[in-house]
Amino acid sequence: MRRLRTLLPALLLACTLATRLTAAGTAIPDLSAQKARPPSDWLRQAVVYEAFPRAFSATGDFAGLTARLGELRELGVDVVWLMPIHPIGKKLRKGSIGSPYAVRDYYGIHPNYGGPKDLRALVTTAHRLGMKVILDVVLNHSAWDNPLIARHPEYYKRDASGQIVPPVADWTDVAGFNYASPGLRTYMITMLKHWVTEYGIDGYRCDVAGMVPVDFWNEARAALEKVKPDILMLAEASQPDLLLNAFDFDYAWPFHGALNDVLLQGKPATALQRSWEETRAKFPKGSVHLRISDNHDEARAVARFGIRGALAASVLMFTLDGVPLLYNGMEVGDATESGAPALFEPLPIFWQPKERPPLRELYRELIRVRKAHPAFQTNQVEWLANSRSDDVVSFRRVDAKDDFLVVINFSSRPVPVRVTVAPGAPYRALSFPGMGEPTSSDPTDLKLGTYEWRIFHRANAR
Repeated sequence: MRRLRTLLPALLLACTLATRLTAAGTAIPDLSAQKARPPSDWLRQAVVYEAFPRAFSATGDFAGLTARLGELRELGVDVVWLMPIHPIGKKLRKGSIGSPYAVRDYYGIHPNYGGPKDLRALVTTAHRLGMKVILDVVLNHSAWDNPLIARHPEYYKRDASGQIVPPVADWTDVAGFNYASPGLRTYMITMLKHWVTEYGIDGYRCDVAGMVPVDFWNEARAALEKVKPDILMLAEASQPDLLLNAFDFDYAWPFHGALNDVLLQGKPATALQRSWEETRAKFPKGSVHLRISDNHDEARAVARFGIRGALAASVLMFTLDGVPLLYNGMEVGDATESGAPALFEPLPIFWQPKERPPLRELYRELIRVRKAHPAFQTNQVEWLANSRSDDVVSFRRVDAKDDFLVVINFSSRPVPVRVTVAPGAPYRALSFPGMGEPTSSDPTDLKLGTYEWRIFHRANAR
């Protein structure tokens, strides 16, 4: 999504409301009794890494990212999501270099990133390392200087006076597409096939997917599966009907909004469980959601929440159901995007920020634990009562072999807490890099420091 940070609260609300309205504004029926499109077996244990090529390396190109793909694989990344790689529009652009979500040529590659040979090298290297590559595609709008406006003005939305208009009033750097045009649909599907057949792309992250008609996405999915049966589709939306046929997973936007409410607005930690339960009640059975605490649409998590708060948020994302996201330097605590996001200005990642705990090692261990234990790869979460529910969340991830208990303090002050646990063998607190020894291995009598978290384990006796 290419919104400005100042629009975030309103647009998060819009994404939440999208669970009840289609792009056309019509009501969506209750889909909670239906089954979601079955995800590939590997998806629930996957980790997605969002890479902004112009910010990721000193050279700001594909080669700079390709050279470090081994680091991402060693970290535990399975899917590399490339933010839009196309030439950026200049007409009415925002900032000094414009947003990558204002696409000037859907078949082109931004000249600063390299050429076709460089993109193919990136994809080939990722595949050799066992990772998939997905492209960020913007099918809701284009730049004003995209040649489609002159060649096919019928592809665009118009106001009452016949003028082409942005899809949202504030998005003045882009023009909105009109999916009532059959020609536009054909053009977009042909373009999506192109990147798969010519470059070996494994799928797409689809920007503001809820603003594009669902029937188009269903049509596009069917066409892409004929080219690549295991195509991976991620919807930047929180809309139940998108997960019936078109998309493998979507954004947990409402949950992300609840996270901001807790850590920035002082809402009780119970808001997190409530948001999770509300989504579960609305979405098709088996739906998979992308869990995000950091992303390109707002200031970095370490800037919003502080380093300890950002870590607490990450632990929640990596231990809940769904698919966790790492964003572009998050693994070292990069905070260059401390104000407005880097969509409109050049803000390279600072890979060696001062006074950071061993974040890369900590993330690597979180990912290792998550991948090693199927209990973390199901869609089952058992929320547990505790004595400080306004500050602390506690839940279990359980399968036939393992019983994990996660306890996270979302308060800026230390708290004593007692978690109500099921009978069984004693829990053992797991160790993580930079965490130090736990003050207690007894979750029924814990003392958690500011934003402190603990993961406990015991063998399941069932």
